[in-house]
Amino acid sequence: MVLEVALIDVTPGHEDAFAAAYAQAHPIITSTEGCRSVRMTRGIESPSRFVLLVEWDSVEAHDVNFRQSEKFSQWRALIGPHFAGPPLVEHFIDVPA
Repeated sequence: MVLEVALIDVTPGHEDAFAAAYAQAHPIITSTEGCRSVRMTRGIESPSRFVLLVEWDSVEAHDVNFRQSEKFSQWRALIGPHFAGPPLVEHFIDVPA
């Protein structure tokens, strides 16, 4: 399992519109093969900052099954207009205890 973490800064004043767009876009990403779960969080100290957490089967599931598909274009068309700048996206793996 791979965790995608995306730090998304939203244009101030667009927070509610972004959240509404995310609600519309959520089924697009969750229906992607290899997507295990999707969660969006919002900053308390920085309410224009959101963190997207997506569990994928692999980096390839994210890059090939989603980013290289029409689904990504649909997803980005809904949420992208609210971005203050490009999101910072990285992938993480669990550290064994």
